[in-house]
Amino acid sequence: MITIERLHKSYGKLQVLKDVNVSFEAGRVISVIGPNGSGKTTMSKAILGMVLPDSGDIKINGESILGQHAYRSQIGYMPQIGRYPENMKIRQVIDMIRDIRKDVKQVDEELIGLYGLKDMYEKRMGALSGGTKQKVSAALAFMFNPQVLILDEPTAGLDPISAEILKCKILKEKKKGKLILITSHIMSEVEEVADEVICLVDGQVKFHDTIFDIKAQTNEDRLSRAIAKIMNEED
Repeated sequence: MITIERLHKSYGKLQVLKDVNVSFEAGRVISVIGPNGSGKTTMSKAILGMVLPDSGDIKINGESILGQHAYRSQIGYMPQIGRYPENMKIRQVIDMIRDIRKDVKQVDEELIGLYGLKDMYEKRMGALSGGTKQKVSAALAFMFNPQVLILDEPTAGLDPISAEILKCKILKEKKKGKLILITSHIMSEVEEVADEVICLVDGQVKFHDTIFDIKAQTNEDRLSRAIAKIMNEED
């Protein structure tokens, strides 16, 4: 589905990605973890076309995406912090995005309903809490039936019930054969939804394995302890 080959990216003298080689298959939820500054966001933005790598390639279904734009319609993106025009109403933001994506005939409004956003349609984005903005971002990410979803700290700011709704939605979309990449610092959450974990440290892949194998290798029942053990051994 997605193959990253020898990806390098620097900002000045700072190397953010160093020879990253990894592949992600459809029908999987993959959690991208690592310390702050490890390259997680840069890798995600490179897939999204928001960052141009210095060298290497990214392929989706065998086709290079570098310099291309059409593939982006197959990706749903939920940023950690959604930034919207403060004077626009929820309804206007959703209508604007739907107008941009006229090519999609059947839209997925399940999260709009589950989050009760229609009852808040006339509220301005600038007046919303961080959690409600997250609900809007989640609804927009899933709305156009993308084959790939990139979710950056998706439950940050959500109350427990709203977070549970989102986790159920992620698992539901996985069953449809979609690839879902999630960055998260909450290991209990990763354990609930992810099939695999890729760990980046200093711009390099430290490990990429299934949660089952990570636990088996470390003889730990909890993912957080298993990962801590691996990281300590690496050090």
